[in-house]
Order: sequence, then C-alpha cells, then structure tokens
Amino acid sequence: MESVYIHIPFCKSICTYCDFCKVYINDKFVLPYLNSLINEIRSRYQGEEIKTLYIGGGTPSALSSKHLKYLFDGIKLLNLSNNVEFTFECNLNDINEELLTILKENKVNRLSIGIESFDKYNLKFMNRSHTFKEAEEKIKLARKMGFNNINVDLIYGIINESLTTLKKDLKYILKLNVEHISTYSLIIENNTMIGISKMVPIDDEDDQIMYFTICDILRKHGYNHYEVSNFAKDGYESIHNTNYWLNKNYYGFGVSSHGYIGNVRYENTRSITKYIDGKYVLKQDLLSTQDEMDNTIMLGFRLLKGINLQEFYNKYKINLQEKYNIKELLEKKELIYKDGYLMINPKYIYVMNEILIKII
Repeated sequence: MESVYIHIPFCKSICTYCDFCKVYINDKFVLPYLNSLINEIRSRYQGEEIKTLYIGGGTPSALSSKHLKYLFDGIKLLNLSNNVEFTFECNLNDINEELLTILKENKVNRLSIGIESFDKYNLKFMNRSHTFKEAEEKIKLARKMGFNNINVDLIYGIINESLTTLKKDLKYILKLNVEHISTYSLIIENNTMIGISKMVPIDDEDDQIMYFTICDILRKHGYNHYEVSNFAKDGYESIHNTNYWLNKNYYGFGVSSHGYIGNVRYENTRSITKYIDGKYVLKQDLLSTQDEMDNTIMLGFRLLKGINLQEFYNKYKINLQEKYNIKELLEKKELIYKDGYLMINPKYIYVMNEILIKII
C-alpha cells in the first residue's frame, strides 16, 4: 500500500460535463465532512509509508484557509514518505499566495490545474471562466512559490469544436511550459447538465483526428506520451496514476472514493449525508485471481510501454502469453513485444478497447 486518494466534493460552481461526486460548497457541511473523512482515515489506515497522495474532487481549492489547515492536520495521520508525490487539484481562480503557502507548508509538491480550454465558446459551454493571461500569472506565481511539478488538464471534442480551436488551445497550453498534460475527450454522461439536455457527442472520426493531432503536437514539443491520455516531460510522469495502471493497491478516502486493498475493491457512498453519518462503504467486491489478472490487463495496456511480462509472472505465477489468447493479435501486429514488455501497437492505441475485448 503506497498510495492514497482523498476526495473533497465541494465546488463553488458546477461544470456542465462533470460526473464526479460534487455539491455546491456550504459551510454547514464542510466541517462535519472533514471530521468524518479524518475518522475514516483513522479507522482504515494501517500505518504504511505512503509514497503518493492525491487530493481531488470536486474542487479541493474551494475550501477556506481555515478548513484547508484542518484537513492537513488530519492528513498528519498518514505516514508520508520523505519523497512523497503529493498532488493537489486546483481551480485556476482559487490560486493565490495564501493558498500556495498553505499547500507548500503541508508538503504538497505537485499541482493539477483544470484549465480544460481557453476558447470562449468552450469555456461557456463548460460553465468555466478564465483567460490565458490569468493562467500564465497563476502558474508564474506557483513557480515563484517553489512548485516545479504542474499538470494541466485539456478537454477536447466539445460540441462544434473545430480542429483549429483545438490547435489554438494546444498552442496556449504549450506556452505555459508545464511538466505534465492530461487530455480528455468530452464524454456526455447521463447525470450531467449536458447529459440531461441530450446533447450528441462529436463523431468518432473527428474525435480520432483530434486525438492523434494532440499526440503529434505534444510529442514534437518534448512530451512523452506515456499513457493513453497523459503526456509528461522526462521524469514527470504521474507516479500516483501509474500505480493505478499497474493495478497496485491503494486507499480511497472520502465520499465516492474507490480503494483496492488486498483482493478487495471497494466503493464509498456517493451520499454526503450518509458519509457524514459514518456510513462510508457502498459496496465491496472480493476479486478472484482471474479478476485481478483481467484488471492488470485492462489497466496495464493503458500504458504505452505496456505490461512487463516478468512482473506479471512474478505476481500470478503464470505466463500472460499462455493465459490469454494473443497469438492472432501478435500476428496482426495489434500487439507487439519490446524489451520484455507486451504492448498495444501505438498505431492502434485509439481503438485499445476493441483490442482488450479480443484479449479478455
């Protein structure tokens, strides 16, 4: 157990596409929620040294300074490694010297900022508001305060978005010169504002063109495409998220959080009132060895370098090549071997789900 995820569900505004568990911030709920969160950590955490900690949401930066300090006091229950990767999600509008000082004092060393787009139409569509100048100023301030590991998110495939708009967003994001970029094609979920309004997503062909445009431009500017949706400068790949893709165990604390302990995957309630009442867990699934191997396949192939065959054997005492039907995929070069890894051919990474279905 090396990793911990903590969910803060409070937001000052709600993005139209967001399917994560969130509510408008209300002081009468914040302190009871944080108390319950700390109690959950106290009841479940077994004292392991934690090498990655990720606070997401919602919008963690929506918390007041007082509540942030209270949260970080509770996090002191965790035995953090001296070289912990500690990520904190921020809304661009919340970043100021006071927030950054609190984060710095509490060992946060990686910021994840939801930029999403700089296009006025896209921002209005997503119910967001910021400019490139504001992003430039806030990131400059973060650099001044000593943060040298910054991720920004980009959402593409927004309704009526053109390739020209996407390229312009990429141009601005590259100007920010951040260490890590996460990219996501817009998914219209049923219980979101855009889902309720029955919007239709862009077609697959346009989405694919946008995806490969992103891959091409970011690679040309020195970013390593190390996971389906993620790009990093050398040495700045997300350790926390990589642990997910390697199917390692982790704690999930907070409403709607997921965790994986031993051979049990659990999901916490999405009800904040139930969570505050101490009714944390919604469901738990006991995984068979077959389940765990299937998960290792599905998650591991998200990484561009693929799955380490020796590590797979060490973990499950079986050769992946013998357990799964991959001969035809190798012959068609949809899968390839390289340096002890089995990977999806980069040419087929966009249709990786189709390949996974063939394997499992």
